[in-house]
Amino acid sequence: MTDEQREKIRNRLRRIEGQIAGIARMIDDDRYCVDILNQTSAVVSAIRNVENLVMENHLNTCVVDAIRSGDPTEQAEKTAEIMDILGKYRK
Repeated sequence: MTDEQREKIRNRLRRIEGQIAGIARMIDDDRYCVDILNQTSAVVSAIRNVENLVMENHLNTCVVDAIRSGDPTEQAEKTAEIMDILGKYRK
């Protein structure tokens, strides 16, 4: 992962931390349930975006390296990893 990618992900995670703290305050302030649900939905979406950035990096580095290596075992391992992750996304 490049320093720029790492910083982009860190910034997103900091923003998510702030959103979660805001949700905790909303709970403490007995805010309207739908408003809280809207904020939790935004956090879930933000986390998915972080996952997408990490997955993109993985595909562009680790998986590409395995394909270029010509090693069938390494290629099969990376394929299995991707299939496992995709299975988790589909749940």
